Amino acid sequence: MSKFNIGKISIGGNSPLVLIAGPCQIESQIHAEHMAGAIQETAGKLSIPVIYKSSFDKANRSSVGTPRGVGIDGGLKILNGVKHLFGMPVLTDIHESYQAQVCADAGIDVLQIPAFLCRQTDLLLAAGATGLAVNVKKGQFIAPQDMKNVADKIASTGNRRIMLCERGYTHGYNNLVVDMRSLPIMALTGYPIVYDATHSVQQPGAMGVTSGGDRNMVPYLARAAVATGCVNVVFIETHENPDLAPSDGPNMIALAQLSNLLYQLKSINDHVKQFQIFN
Repeated sequence: MSKFNIGKISIGGNSPLVLIAGPCQIESQIHAEHMAGAIQETAGKLSIPVIYKSSFDKANRSSVGTPRGVGIDGGLKILNGVKHLFGMPVLTDIHESYQAQVCADAGIDVLQIPAFLCRQTDLLLAAGATGLAVNVKKGQFIAPQDMKNVADKIASTGNRRIMLCERGYTHGYNNLVVDMRSLPIMALTGYPIVYDATHSVQQPGAMGVTSGGDRNMVPYLARAAVATGCVNVVFIETHENPDLAPSDGPNMIALAQLSNLLYQLKSINDHVKQFQIFN
């Protein structure tokens, strides 16, 4: 399996489990700093490296009337502030090709390709051309083996700092199901694997003008995914009060529950990685 660094954090191979975490949507500088500090402290007690994640624009909201975020200029300024205040890498989504280089110039460390856009060739090529690490979420509509073609588009730019992320398959209306077989299948590409524990329990559009979710299922699926021995990075969106979050509240876990979940995941990971299934 390929291995690379994001800042001081090693990704892939037999590197320690890494956490990508943060609130779904950027709310303010104060809120971002509060969340980043709390996440870093919580994960630090377990020696789990953290990449802070939050989105400046939620461009695929269920309804035109739901809030999209603070925008690219304000959002990148906030993420850059978090990066330098806490010394941690930062990740954000991009939805349009031009945003890739704008984010790179603003000091973003990881570009994330949303699941709905994982086959958008120009977007993938633009992300790859920056040289930044790229986390591609597997579309809810494609098979895991098809992610090799997605990764090949990015790698064609000479950038192999690629992570492939599982976040569930469309299963009927307003529901997602995670097929754990997708994790070892995607791992066969040789790229590090990310498991998105919170969007896997999302119920797209289930609330009419917003998406629903069942955050109670997050620990079960996260434990199962890590137990495959194929996961290098766990993606967990969290908020101090998810019910008041402007985006994806139903599937985000409460910040107060993060410590216990990370302890469980680290324990499982440390055990299964003894067998070195994918190194």
